[in-house]
Amino acid sequence: MRWLRFGSAKRPVEHDPARQQALLAEVRQNFGAQNQASFADQAEAVAKLLAEDLPVAVVVLREFADSAYAQMYHQAANLRLATDRTNYRPLWQSAGTHLQWPLFALPCALHPYVHVSAAASVLGGGEARQVVRVTDPEQLLAHLFEILDLTIAGWEFGRVRVDVDAATLAMRLITTARDLRAAMGNPPPLPNPVRELMRRNNSITVLDPSGTRPVGAINPGKEMRENLLA
Repeated sequence: MRWLRFGSAKRPVEHDPARQQALLAEVRQNFGAQNQASFADQAEAVAKLLAEDLPVAVVVLREFADSAYAQMYHQAANLRLATDRTNYRPLWQSAGTHLQWPLFALPCALHPYVHVSAAASVLGGGEARQVVRVTDPEQLLAHLFEILDLTIAGWEFGRVRVDVDAATLAMRLITTARDLRAAMGNPPPLPNPVRELMRRNNSITVLDPSGTRPVGAINPGKEMRENLLA
């Protein structure tokens, strides 16, 4: 998957709540669907900012996951269905087209292909060992897997186009989860949606950002097996 570009932060983590709130507000307000730049270019710019303060990247993932859960819970409640944020697949399988995939328009004003992709990119790699020391790694992993579950559910059930930005997000979530699990040494068991997808071997065509031309393919089950079972 040659189009993927991964970042790696090398700066020390400092606890400055006021500065962290200002940074979060900056990336929320200045980047996203309202920005004219491509999602890939925006994600790269956001990653450079988040690399200066890794806990803000953790907050981005937490806020995004919480906001997505709230939206899914509301939809499910209207359909009188249960919502399990550790496994959204049964909900999608039960509700089908009655559900709307919410990740492009969450109230938290964070975009999956910009803010979430950037946050995931800076928390993995060489920073994973530091990240697991300064945050709750199990909660962070849960958020990564929750977003990954919703991302792929969108492809499978929500008719979300799998383009380069979508594939990049999925791969960054997978590889960052891999890096954090390795840094933890004794990570929790993999969640059920991951285990279910690992049993599959389906390749999905990946389109260019305009959605007009195939540029490659992604096999989520294979990627998860190779990265998360090592």
